[in-house]
Amino acid sequence: MTKKFLLQKSYFLLLSIGLITACSKQEKSSSKNKNTDLTKVPAAKTASTQEIVTLYADENSFWSTFDKHENIKYPQVSEYVRRIFQDQKGHLWFASNAVGVSRYDGDTLSYFSINEGLSGAQVTGITEDKEGNLWFSTNGGVSKYDGKAFTNYTSKNGLRSNRVWSIFQDSHGTIWAGTTKGLCRYDGNKFNPFPIPNFPNSIVRSITEDNKGNLWFGTDGQGIYKYNGDSFSVITQKDGLSDNNVLSILADSKGNIWIGTRFGGLSRYDGISFSHYSVENGIGNNEVCTIYEDKSGNVWFSSEGFGIYRYKEGTITNFSKQEGLPIRAVQSIFEDKEGRFWIGGGDGLYRKAGKSFTKITINGPWENC
Repeated sequence: MTKKFLLQKSYFLLLSIGLITACSKQEKSSSKNKNTDLTKVPAAKTASTQEIVTLYADENSFWSTFDKHENIKYPQVSEYVRRIFQDQKGHLWFASNAVGVSRYDGDTLSYFSINEGLSGAQVTGITEDKEGNLWFSTNGGVSKYDGKAFTNYTSKNGLRSNRVWSIFQDSHGTIWAGTTKGLCRYDGNKFNPFPIPNFPNSIVRSITEDNKGNLWFGTDGQGIYKYNGDSFSVITQKDGLSDNNVLSILADSKGNIWIGTRFGGLSRYDGISFSHYSVENGIGNNEVCTIYEDKSGNVWFSSEGFGIYRYKEGTITNFSKQEGLPIRAVQSIFEDKEGRFWIGGGDGLYRKAGKSFTKITINGPWENC
């Protein structure tokens, strides 16, 4: 929850980016959007960037930034978009870093957070089960949404920890949760610990399934684990992985396993050997937070501070600020059923249109850019 302090006629706002002060008086700003009853702080300066911005705060802690160069206000869908997902009905979901999750149903943008029953304000993952329930991993547990209400699962319901980094449904319909203290599996009623041999308390940040039904788990410090339904096998730096600190993992349609790491860039594993993509061969930064395969089989990945990259037929192309994508910390890449391409991260939500990118605010443009 964002808090507001008054001290010596100055306004202080405490945000995830630090302490922000504004010395001018507050003024109310009206909005036609029913989700945004906004309070405007006219002149603020961030301690980190020292750039003048205009901030808005409503009851759900949504913020707008002010572009001092273009005089355009951007009421953001979320200040920080961690995950993007499309459900069976075609609704788009945007997970945030601090204010829950938002849903766009083609007409209305709705918000869900702790007040609506979500287990935590930071949403780290989204999946949908075969019955159409949405599952969210959060910093307060796991939430299941049936379209009307949330059912929450915490350490009291078998989770190893309430800090859940990943949520995944496998091809058999089983729900898996990766927590700060290990892996858990849902039995239909509650979550149960599913310890990884030798490292039962590993932080499991990412989960994927290959085309043979094997599950792969990316851990923080212990490399990747493969589970074939009967037993685990481990792959680490000793076996050719670039770094044991795994942030993201993807099994592509060709049978390759792509691994995004914190310090070693991107690794591709074909089942026999590794190929590596890092600063040494042209990637801007070795921290790779997200990986995604589009409908054409191209693999996209982020590089901290350098936008996103596309791997297509052996060629890697970078898309960043020059192409209109100013997000330095990209956390999510997603292509929806209509072929629209979305990117989320530390500067909100963007959509790719041809070779350029368009910022998406609460007012759109939601359809064609």
